[in-house]
Amino acid sequence: MSKPKILVIEDDNNMRIALNMRLKAAGYETIFATDGLSATIVAFKEVPDLVLLDLGLPAGDGFVVMERIRNNAKLCCVPVIVLTAREVRGNKDRALAAGAYAFFQKPADNEALMDAIERALKGTGALAT
Repeated sequence: MSKPKILVIEDDNNMRIALNMRLKAAGYETIFATDGLSATIVAFKEVPDLVLLDLGLPAGDGFVVMERIRNNAKLCCVPVIVLTAREVRGNKDRALAAGAYAFFQKPADNEALMDAIERALKGTGALAT
């Protein structure tokens, strides 16, 4: 049985390293993109099982990336979890309305984030984080 593949879209190198360590320790395969343009290309090529998405990205913010994912037939049902440093007010409602499974502000509680990932991959109902 193959490991679930998670696309981490994050421009901060330290955050990518930390997420990679957490996700691999939990048994997930990780792939990465560092900006909005490469995120779309990697997502279309790799068709991940889940996307962890930062909103503040160069070359197209996270909302643009999420719109492209939602409008692609192969990716439209892939769960997207937003993990961002942006302010919750306004961004959380906008992300959830755009189809995000869950919204976390950095620094996120590791247990809650990992629980959301597990639930999203199992197809359990959306979270109101």
